[in-house]
Amino acid sequence: MKRLLFYLLVFIGCNSNAQTIIDVYCYEDSCFHEVIDPEMLFVERWDTLAQSKFWKTVINTTKDTCLINIASNRKILNYIERSVWFNQTESEKKIFKDSVIDYYCLDSNTRLYITTGKKEFYQIEQVIPSIESAIKIFQENSVDPWFAQSILLIESPAQLKYSSKGAYGPFQIMKRVARNMGLIVNKYVDERKDFNKSAYAASELLKRICIPQARRILCEMGDIEPIESELWFKFLVLHIYHAGAKNVESLLAQLDQPIQGMELIKWMWTNEYGNFKNSSQNYSQIAIAAMLTLKDIVVSDCNYIFDYNNYNTIEN
Repeated sequence: MKRLLFYLLVFIGCNSNAQTIIDVYCYEDSCFHEVIDPEMLFVERWDTLAQSKFWKTVINTTKDTCLINIASNRKILNYIERSVWFNQTESEKKIFKDSVIDYYCLDSNTRLYITTGKKEFYQIEQVIPSIESAIKIFQENSVDPWFAQSILLIESPAQLKYSSKGAYGPFQIMKRVARNMGLIVNKYVDERKDFNKSAYAASELLKRICIPQARRILCEMGDIEPIESELWFKFLVLHIYHAGAKNVESLLAQLDQPIQGMELIKWMWTNEYGNFKNSSQNYSQIAIAAMLTLKDIVVSDCNYIFDYNNYNTIEN
């Protein structure tokens, strides 16, 4: 990717909630690309959670390596070559997992996952140029552009691929949903592949369904005040975008008592119900990891940081 030379921190408003926009300057083509600074992840310590660290490692590990991790908390125990793991029979895989459990003195009922690295899929650097366009489209539709960036980073980043369920486009929208949001999808035309139209449809989906449903679910759970600018609420909305409101509502109905904030999201990461399963649990975890990786890319590739608030230039 083009080398990123410096970025400017500027503050803009969206729906009365301040967003921090980073203007990333690419020297090779002399242009700026806007991205949203995920600083609040650090302020609220989302970056310290085991699941966030795990998925950040997955995003930055190539597909020839697998991570041996504990299913319940995603703690990484070790690594194994992908070819070695997949060349084993099911019986041999079980024996291998049992040996890992014995070696680390874990409870015999501990569930282990063997997760393949996904660096080739999560092409974070290639997503950067498209984020600015999505931000503008979401802003024009009065939808928090934080969602635009988050979804772009985790849904077929810089690629146009169909999911196993039939979702398609940069925002991975299902056919029926796309049509309901005004896109043409038939055997001749599929407007989901059009970036601008797909971005608008995604913003409409969030505006008309995901965000209102998140508010409703929380209000019906008990004495919980939905504050849309808070990260935990945004992560709840992301889960609804991915799994659907009914599946999220069914899961949260299993709570013994209402909880909110980070604790609610962490509970969702470790509980399943109905169609809300592992991939649904992972969704906001991957969003956090992708944004942390984006931050690393910008900071590591920048020579200068100009902060308008302090009127000074900091050399890395």
